[in-house]
Amino acid sequence: MRAALAGMGAAAVWAAAEPLLRRTFRTPYSDVRLLGATITRGRAWPLAGLTIHLANGALFGLAWARLGGGGWKRGVVVAEIENLVLWIPGMAIADRYHPDRRSGAWPPLLGNPRVFGYEVTTHAVFGAVLGLLSADNLARP
Repeated sequence: MRAALAGMGAAAVWAAAEPLLRRTFRTPYSDVRLLGATITRGRAWPLAGLTIHLANGALFGLAWARLGGGGWKRGVVVAEIENLVLWIPGMAIADRYHPDRRSGAWPPLLGNPRVFGYEVTTHAVFGAVLGLLSADNLARP
């Protein structure tokens, strides 16, 4: 349970950092929007996207614990490996099917260095927070 909560907490920090990182990398892309707008339209996408994002974080936290966990450095490495493994297939699918790509609201994602930089940074934030929240030196409930 603790690992899932650590993953959700890390995903929440990621989601909170998105507006700043979108401005920093000058991209309209958002992982929360990627998830939310894939399954719903209109004003419901933020809640849907955040819910899926937090659930993904919980699952990642559980997998992280099964792999032995570790500190923030290992968290960053594992999150970046996941990012690199999913980058090509994930962005190729999003480029073809996501409503924001199809409408032109988002630029092409797969070969976009700004989106890639954004993704590397968000995954680093997630991994570091996951590693810190799941560190063995934190008090257990």
